Amino acid sequence: MECSIRWTGGMTFLAETGSNHVVVMDGAPEGGGRNLAPRPMEMVLAGTGGCTAYDVVAILRKSGQDVTGCEVKLASERAETDPKVFTHIHIHFKVSGRKLKRNLVEHAIRLSHDKYCSASIMLGKTAEITTEFEVVEA
Repeated sequence: MECSIRWTGGMTFLAETGSNHVVVMDGAPEGGGRNLAPRPMEMVLAGTGGCTAYDVVAILRKSGQDVTGCEVKLASERAETDPKVFTHIHIHFKVSGRKLKRNLVEHAIRLSHDKYCSASIMLGKTAEITTEFEVVEA
């Protein structure tokens, strides 16, 4: 996996991924940015949410579940001093589908957290990660 980052002025950066996608990142005004795009650490958090949601949907599909939606909301806390690593991340899953089995949703989340989601496993080295979920009938 590759990624290149190019500074475009102020505190704005353009990231081009190995899969040829482009993402803009910017800093907060108090740090010299213009608040034009997500902060780099917000991208880390968003990537973690995407990683675990991907796992949960894939695992549920493989389990024969009729998944129609998966929303993930993440709330985090960071250390007060540098390096301002994540110290706590709470992940709330809202999984929708037809006749989803609650125990399989819980199992999929646990598998993602313990085995498959590289991002959350990596962040778990500095942050306590907690999860909760709800199942919604579609």
